[in-house]
Amino acid sequence: MILFPTPSVSIAFRTGVVLAACLTTPSLHAQTDNGLTSMDSYRRPQERIHLILPEIPGFKTLKCDFHMHTVFSDGQVWPGVRVQEAWYEGLDAICITDHIEYQPHVKDVPTQHNRPYELAKEPAAEMDILLIKGSELTRETPPGHFNALFVDDCAALDAGKGPDADKEAIRKAVAQKAFVFWNHPGWKVRQIPQSYEWIPFVDEVHKQGNLHGIEVMNGFGFHRKALDWCVDKSLAVLGNTDIHTLTGHEYDFTIGRTRTMTLVFAKERNTEAIREALQSARTVAWSSEHLAGPENLVRALFDGAVEVGPIHHQSAKGIGFVEVTNRSDLTFKLVKAGGPAGLAETLTLNPRRSVLLKGANIGKLMEETRWKVANAFIRSDRNLETTLVSQTKTPE
Repeated sequence: MILFPTPSVSIAFRTGVVLAACLTTPSLHAQTDNGLTSMDSYRRPQERIHLILPEIPGFKTLKCDFHMHTVFSDGQVWPGVRVQEAWYEGLDAICITDHIEYQPHVKDVPTQHNRPYELAKEPAAEMDILLIKGSELTRETPPGHFNALFVDDCAALDAGKGPDADKEAIRKAVAQKAFVFWNHPGWKVRQIPQSYEWIPFVDEVHKQGNLHGIEVMNGFGFHRKALDWCVDKSLAVLGNTDIHTLTGHEYDFTIGRTRTMTLVFAKERNTEAIREALQSARTVAWSSEHLAGPENLVRALFDGAVEVGPIHHQSAKGIGFVEVTNRSDLTFKLVKAGGPAGLAETLTLNPRRSVLLKGANIGKLMEETRWKVANAFIRSDRNLETTLVSQTKTPE
């Protein structure tokens, strides 16, 4: 039983503590802190999350967000805050992409398209965050919005408003040799019929060689149909937050969620290598428990993360035991896609956890059982399929 003091007792107790402190330590306080008690221990620790992800042989897996906003367009934070968030949350690279044509804060924050990059550059260097210069071309939908990365002068991207300037906006990005991707193509599918299609404008930009990727995951939206376009046309699959407020306000990191991001498989950890990987479409979109990308890359992530142990024990009744371990921060939700009875219909491999499989003739059972990874998409309507096969023989 827990006894709570009455208000009078509680007040007396608190008063006694204060009095005791005043009676026993006044001269010490005056000598050491001038009556000011430091409470620095209450500060949030300056610690960075380390996201553990598999690396494909020959490449480094870089965590990137190429779409975010600040007060210099319609965001609510200063550019340096975006860098701090990226550091805390384990990213390698970011690109602040404030709107060119949409400036709702102009009465309070003058339009200066290059200023976000300038303000973020030094904090990014201090925190070892790779910073890419870019902007969002904010055209009416359709055709929609496009991000231009690796530009030299964001202000030079301004082509004016109106449909007659849509092509000119892309031309200005191309003139700076920008990496251009189509943002959230399905964001107005409910309001504007036919807007979430492979529209003629996008087709023309692609045929000219000026469209390099599509944002398949935008914040909390998974534009599944766009994944098919990327796979069929060898375009980079992008996943970004498109964050306007604080990431900690939008994403619940306390329960293990991760912000939406692009996994870039780069040869080195620098901006030049990121650009080469984007141009080569070596990317996968990731948001918490969802993955989307080309089959070879999604499979490489799965194979690099999941380790199937040996049959470490076999009982007198012929029941074998195998441990399956997920050594990454990815989540894999497996659903049985075929094979004999004997294993569960579903299997979840949580981050940095192991599960135990058991069954009669377990080696053969695992070889013949196929699994669909229900949260790993290689097309809009198709998931990665795999097997879990023990690599070593049954112990004697």
